[in-house]
Amino acid sequence: MKIVLVRPNYESHIITPPLGIGYLASSLKKNGIKVKIIDGVKDNLSLDQLLKTINQAKPDAVGITCLTSFYEEVVNLSQALKQQNLKVIIGGVHPTFLPYETLVDSKADYVVCGEGEIALVKLAKNKFVNRNIPGVYSLKNLKPGGVTGKAEIITNLDNLPFPDWRQLDPRTYPKAPHGAVVKNYPIGVIMTTRGCPYQCTFCASRRFYDIRTRFRSPENVIKEIKYLVKNFGVREIHFEDDNLTLKREHIEKICQLIIKNNLKVNWSCPNGIRADRVDEPLIRLMKQSGCYFFAFGIESANPKILKNIKKMESIEVIKKSIEMATKVGIECQGFFIFGLPGETKKTIKESIQFAKNSKLTRAHFMILDVLPGSQLWDQLKGQFKPNWRKNSYKEPEWLPKGLTKKQLMEAQTQAIREFYLRPVYLFRLVKSIKLQQIPFLIKRLISYRLIKF
Repeated sequence: MKIVLVRPNYESHIITPPLGIGYLASSLKKNGIKVKIIDGVKDNLSLDQLLKTINQAKPDAVGITCLTSFYEEVVNLSQALKQQNLKVIIGGVHPTFLPYETLVDSKADYVVCGEGEIALVKLAKNKFVNRNIPGVYSLKNLKPGGVTGKAEIITNLDNLPFPDWRQLDPRTYPKAPHGAVVKNYPIGVIMTTRGCPYQCTFCASRRFYDIRTRFRSPENVIKEIKYLVKNFGVREIHFEDDNLTLKREHIEKICQLIIKNNLKVNWSCPNGIRADRVDEPLIRLMKQSGCYFFAFGIESANPKILKNIKKMESIEVIKKSIEMATKVGIECQGFFIFGLPGETKKTIKESIQFAKNSKLTRAHFMILDVLPGSQLWDQLKGQFKPNWRKNSYKEPEWLPKGLTKKQLMEAQTQAIREFYLRPVYLFRLVKSIKLQQIPFLIKRLISYRLIKF
C-alpha cells in the first residue's frame, strides 16, 4: 500500500514545509503504510511535472491538500489524476466547508472534512472503501448543502508523531519564509496548538477546530525542536500557531525549557499572536529564550470595524503592546486587512496612519479574502461571486459600499509604499535581506504591484 501526498504548485512568495501533509505522512507510516510527499511549491513543478512525478511513485491513491488560495490548482490536478484512473482524496480547510462543491469540481473520489490523521489511515486500511468513516465523503453520500460531520480527532496532540521531517527536510526549502525577513537558516516550522477560541468573522479557524483549543505539552514541543536541531541543523524556529500565547503557562514553560536545555535557536511567531495576551514580563521571557520577532493581527485601526469583525480587542491595547515589544527589543509586525465590513476611504487612511505613527517594525497590508468556513462567508452570501482564480489577499471579490476594486488595490499598494519608503524603515529592511532572498522579495514586489515588468 502506497499513498502520495501532494501540495500542488501555486503562485506564492512564502514557501515553507506543509505541516498538514507532514503529519498525515507520519501517521500513515506509523500504521505501516508507505508514503511519498511531493511539494509542488518547493520544487516549482508544473502540472505535467507533478503528474509525471506522481506516476513514477506508482501510488494506490493520491491525497491533495487544499486551501482556498490554491483551490483552482487542486481542481486541475485532481481532474488530471482522475483521467489516469487514480484514486484521489482531497483534504484541508476548503473542502471541509465546501465538500460537495469540491467533489463536483475536482471529480475526486473522497473529501476528508476536518483533521485527517485518523480518517485517512482508516480509509487506507479499508483499501479506499469508505465504510462509514466519520468525516469522509463521496458524492454517493453527500448532497448539495447537506450537513457534514468532521473526522475523528486526536485529543492528546502528544500522541501525534512529529511531521515527516525526513521528507520535509528544512535544509531543502528555499529562502522564502513566512515573515519574509529572518535571522538564520535552516528554519523549523512548528505548531504547538490546534484551534482558536476567538470569534473573528474573517477567519475559518474557529469553526474548523470547533472552537476548542488543544495544546501539545511544552516537553513534547522541546523534543521536536531538539530533533530538528540535531538531525537537520535547524537554527531558527517559526511557531505557526493561531495564538501561541493564548495560555500563559504554556508559552512560559516552552520559553523556560528552551533556556534550560540551552537550545541556541532564534524563534518567531510570523503567523501572529494577540496583543491582549502578552505583557512586558512575558515578552521579556520570550526574548530571553530567543524570540526576536512576532506579529499582531491588528486588522484595522478603526474601532467600529474592529467591533464589526468581533476582534474583541481595542486599538489602545494593541498600541500599548506594540510599545512594550519595542521597549523590550522585539521586532513587531502588524497585519492589516483592507475591505472589511464598514471600510471606507477614511478608515483605510486611519489604518495607514496608525501603522506609520506606531512603533511597528514592519506592516503587512492585505485585501479581504472571504473564506469558506468564516462567519463573513455566511454573512455576505449572495453579495459576491467567489473567484477562485483571483490573486489571494491582493484582489477583492466582495466590495464594501462606496469602494471599488481599483480603490482597494491602489490603497494596498499605497500603504506599502507609505510605510516602507521612509529612510529609516527602508534602510532597516534592506540591511536585513539576505542575498538568496532577493528573487522571492522581487516576487513580492511584483505581486503587490510595487514594480511592473
